[in-house]
Amino acid sequence: MLADVEGRWSGTRVSAVPVRTGTRGIDPGHLMEQLVPMVRSLAEQAAAERGGTPPTGMPPTGAPPGPGVAVVGAAGLATLGDALRAELPEALARAFGVRTTVLAADAVTAYVGALGIGPGAVVAAGTGVIALGTDLTVWRRADGWGHLLGDCGGGAWIGRAGLEAALRAHDGRPDGSTALLTRAEARFGPLPGLPGLLYPRADRPAVLASFAPDVAACAPSDPLAARILRTAARHLADSAAAVCPPDGTARIAVTGGLLRLGDALLVPLAEEFDRRLPSARRVTAEGDPLTGALRIGRALASGTLRLPPDEWLLHVTPPASDRKQGD
Repeated sequence: MLADVEGRWSGTRVSAVPVRTGTRGIDPGHLMEQLVPMVRSLAEQAAAERGGTPPTGMPPTGAPPGPGVAVVGAAGLATLGDALRAELPEALARAFGVRTTVLAADAVTAYVGALGIGPGAVVAAGTGVIALGTDLTVWRRADGWGHLLGDCGGGAWIGRAGLEAALRAHDGRPDGSTALLTRAEARFGPLPGLPGLLYPRADRPAVLASFAPDVAACAPSDPLAARILRTAARHLADSAAAVCPPDGTARIAVTGGLLRLGDALLVPLAEEFDRRLPSARRVTAEGDPLTGALRIGRALASGTLRLPPDEWLLHVTPPASDRKQGD
């Protein structure tokens, strides 16, 4: 998204191509290959809509660089962001005249989109799960460790647990679910072929998560499916409790696609939150991560950004040329 800080104009472009990762983590060169034409297109659109004047801080093609703020919300920034931190501010300065770059973990943009710039806690639950909280002096993070090591209670976790129950029923072992077995065969075919279908896939977490709606559909009549969702709700509440500011009275929001599972998850989730965080105030998320990125950029431009800096989660930097001049 491209927007001016006064909120007079904004526009959005979407790429269907995921940014590559390699030995240095997220590839800044591949990101810029996709970003440059989209931003140029948005700048030209803005100029046309505003009578030839580009959005504040965004020069048209071929014009001298102007001041500006770029907010990059990146999944995996904490563990895969070394190359972005080293190279992206200068690349954005060269391409667009950006003077200040904010590199934010996607959990941070989700947090600010949901709660704004204030204390609280957010659980972002989709295929994976990460919880983030702050009292505005320090960030607290829980989970977000990926489907092999964590993401407990997320879509991939629920789907994997449901498929395990289906396989137990297929084998005749205890704690199997014939209802989930029927659902799994309808979605994936004969279950002896499931490992060959699943293990080679680069998008394995998404494939696992695709079965989570089936688990939710079975929950009203299948005790084992209901137990899986109750356990998922407990994991989500545990992550929220781990990051909630110490006084326990802060606002808490849950965001992400997992909420689409409906009452099969939401009812036990509300009960688990009441049990784990009885003094916290549950609120509905105000906006999405894109809203959060815009809020961060506007707060930085106006000098009202009060979020705690963090090398891994929220890093604000000018381009190297500015740092050399001491700006």
